Amino acid sequence: MPAAPADVKAPPADAITSPSGLASKVLQPGTGSDKPGPADTVTVHYSGWTTDGKQFDSSVDRGRTISFALNQVIAGWTEGLQLMVAGEKRRFWIPGNLAYGDNPRSGAPKGMLVFDVELFAIQKAPEPPPVPEDVAAPPADAQVTASGLASKVLSPGNGSRHPKATDRVEVHYSGWTTDGKLFDSSVVRGESIDFPLNGVIPGWTEGVQLMVGGEKRRFWIPANLAYGHNPPPGAPAGMLVFDVELLDIL
Repeated sequence: MPAAPADVKAPPADAITSPSGLASKVLQPGTGSDKPGPADTVTVHYSGWTTDGKQFDSSVDRGRTISFALNQVIAGWTEGLQLMVAGEKRRFWIPGNLAYGDNPRSGAPKGMLVFDVELFAIQKAPEPPPVPEDVAAPPADAQVTASGLASKVLSPGNGSRHPKATDRVEVHYSGWTTDGKLFDSSVVRGESIDFPLNGVIPGWTEGVQLMVGGEKRRFWIPANLAYGHNPPPGAPAGMLVFDVELLDIL
């Protein structure tokens, strides 16, 4: 078990502090020159302590490095790892508001957290797809169904079978709001997704049934077939635009 740092209680005078309040200090210079971006995947070893010196987690103890996308972890890690290069080891003092907060969920440590992180490798995320030129509204040549769902074939498929609402499908997709903001993309994550067609928003359930294997299609999904104008927390509001590629019908 790595010993608690001597400066675990607070950042020392020679620590670098960012505008967000994240403090850090290089323990070992790196051998690389590239720094990860906010959506890149990194491979690290780490150990974490609360400011009273109690270790709450350590990949070093488990004897296995860990890999994760920087946009899927606490804000202090997302910001901090972008300061590093491969081979570097750095200590972070992460304020509660950039970690799990002062009243965290059950099992998570609270307040300021201290991490020693060694960065081994960076895997660059795929480039985000370009914003569609017609993202603001369906073009004149879009097909519109009775429900108001609009779509346009971007590339024809190589199959003849259409999925049914009860089928599982495997797709790649990217989704934008009508102001051109990308809010989700399996392409950027580098992983296709499979799901039952009757377990998603109505616009997807209806729209993907129009497709055949190998086809890529753009959908303009009205709010009433998506998450509505007052969606649940984290979901986008209003009309949504999706590019969907149907990889397989399972």
